[in-house]
Amino acid sequence: MAFAEAVKKAGGDTLDLCYQCGTCTASCPSGRRTSFRTRQIIRKAQLGLKDEVLKSEELWMCTTCYSCVERCPREVEIVDIILLMRNMSVQAGNMAEAHKKIGANLLKIGATVPFGEDMKKLRSNMGLPANPPTTVGNQKAQDDLVKIMKKTGFDKLMGGN
Repeated sequence: MAFAEAVKKAGGDTLDLCYQCGTCTASCPSGRRTSFRTRQIIRKAQLGLKDEVLKSEELWMCTTCYSCVERCPREVEIVDIILLMRNMSVQAGNMAEAHKKIGANLLKIGATVPFGEDMKKLRSNMGLPANPPTTVGNQKAQDDLVKIMKKTGFDKLMGGN
């Protein structure tokens, strides 16, 4: 039960309010297409099954749409609890490969989705600047973002040096 206490102490203090009604799982769009079952991951956390939660691929399947939170009759902050457990999982050295890839893109190009010549051409054809007014089109902003990511250790988390 130490894991459940750690989750609550980290900010998931509504964890114990869940009585396993299943409303979260029934309203989850991710659960309709994957093996993700919101109720199960919350129950495992309540039972203190740290390794089963932190090493679970399902932990990363939540899209953070908040459908579960909007419908929860007990007002359990489900998404916030899942995000807390993801943070714990990362601290334990676990992260979904897709999330690593997105983070690496952010570190490398300042965007989560690769921005190539095709996109620049499409933007130009639409009368827009080839580079959007984001870190993709602003080198100083990109440099500042990289500086922040290095200062916070994000670069090391993504496997950078």
